[in-house]
Amino acid sequence: MWQRFQTLFLALVVILMIASLFLPIWTYVDGTGTRYDLYPIHYSITTIGDAGEAKETAYFPYSLTAILMVAAATIAIQSIRRYDNRPTQMLLTAINTFVLMAVLGSAIYFGFRLNKEFQYVGLSRLALWTIFGAVAFNWIAMRFIRRDEKIVRDSERLR
Repeated sequence: MWQRFQTLFLALVVILMIASLFLPIWTYVDGTGTRYDLYPIHYSITTIGDAGEAKETAYFPYSLTAILMVAAATIAIQSIRRYDNRPTQMLLTAINTFVLMAVLGSAIYFGFRLNKEFQYVGLSRLALWTIFGAVAFNWIAMRFIRRDEKIVRDSERLR
């Protein structure tokens, strides 16, 4: 199972999705020292004042990105476990491509929505690159699964 390339690429998808859960998608600090952070799980506003630090957190609808990330990691794990059934593995990987694109779309949507609200241009590049990397690794894994299926079909035809 682990000697196959697609398993390694799917494992990278899982690792990148878990890492992306903890990276900020969008960050902004205004002139008064108030910090606005968008993570896949929540959106928080941290105000530093005379009384100390006050933090407000909103989970909905921003947690949609985290839910999709967990779904993508779970589908990738299930695809790894289905190494003995290549058609099912191809189906799971194709479904995971759409879920990963939804993750990327959700992160970009919420980031641009906050950009518009604050008249600020900025997204955390690392978070978006890890999500994009997961999409790329998932696509590469699908190519390797298709190649294995083609090799098996060609060898059965020769018998």
